[in-house]
Amino acid sequence: MRIIEAQPAMVAETGKRTVDTHSRVLGTGMAVPEKVITNEYLASVVDTSDEWIVTRTGMKERHHVRTDQAASDLAVPASLEALKRAGLTAADLDMIIVATVTPDMLFPSTSCIVQDRIGARQIPAFDVSAGCTGAIYALALADQFIRTGSCRHILVVGVEVLSKITNWSDRATCVLFGDAAGAVVVGPCRDGAHGMLACHLASDGSNRDTLYMPAGGSRMPASAETVRQNLHTLHMRGNEIFKPAVNTMIESTQTLIQRARLTVDDVDLFIFHQANLRIIEAVGKRLGVPEAKVFVNIHKYGNTSSASTMVAMHEALVQGKIRPGSRVIQVAFGAGLTWGGILWSW
Repeated sequence: MRIIEAQPAMVAETGKRTVDTHSRVLGTGMAVPEKVITNEYLASVVDTSDEWIVTRTGMKERHHVRTDQAASDLAVPASLEALKRAGLTAADLDMIIVATVTPDMLFPSTSCIVQDRIGARQIPAFDVSAGCTGAIYALALADQFIRTGSCRHILVVGVEVLSKITNWSDRATCVLFGDAAGAVVVGPCRDGAHGMLACHLASDGSNRDTLYMPAGGSRMPASAETVRQNLHTLHMRGNEIFKPAVNTMIESTQTLIQRARLTVDDVDLFIFHQANLRIIEAVGKRLGVPEAKVFVNIHKYGNTSSASTMVAMHEALVQGKIRPGSRVIQVAFGAGLTWGGILWSW
């Protein structure tokens, strides 16, 4: 396991103090497909029920793309909204990072497709694959470029079209996942009080076979047999993920609070990865976080992987649950296994 944390790099003078430069959220955006998949619909195609799904996951609906839509078709409108809310245009961007495990294609990267479609300059653009923790990893990377002064404005997108890799014969997983994109534009903050106060990234590859897609890579290239066996779909051992998910999100949250020299009570909102309501509730309870401080939108979107916490952050802002001065923790876990989080000060 390797842990990475944000390190001070660029400094600026504030009065008589020297403070670090941090990345700060300038604007957010989101996009979901029009097609809504209800629990009742799922009950008509697989052996399940609304009660079974809600009791075990907390999900009521999720959104799925059309057959002709791909990840970039959600990433582009989410990006344009984030830019608009930031008061910027694509020409102001210095870098684009897209977190996804369901890219338009293996190459070129989805970030390059987004760069072209939004009309950005010929800036660096690349994808990050860290499962549901992908957006956290991407934001941490963006922070490093902001801190060193290499970039001023960076677009970070978490986007998934998980409906394209769902095994519809597996009732345990086909009810869980939805499609969405969340986008954030970050820029420098030098007042010493706002922006990314702490980050935490970690992984444990020994648990990689608890959540994975077997075929489609160089180990098991596509063939008629891999398609017949549904090996190009998501495979998950849910019972083996619950405990690590709870423990790792608690670890990340506690680490962030310690690094920022704060307490749980000092944090105004907790945005945990929307994978399962029981996981979210277990993490909040063990941390001693009041329910009112835990943001939940899993009932509307299901598990949208790397888009999950980005969409939640956008909705929390729109709903007024994040205000100037708010301290917000954004934490996720995912395939790898990976986990991590970010502590923001608005």
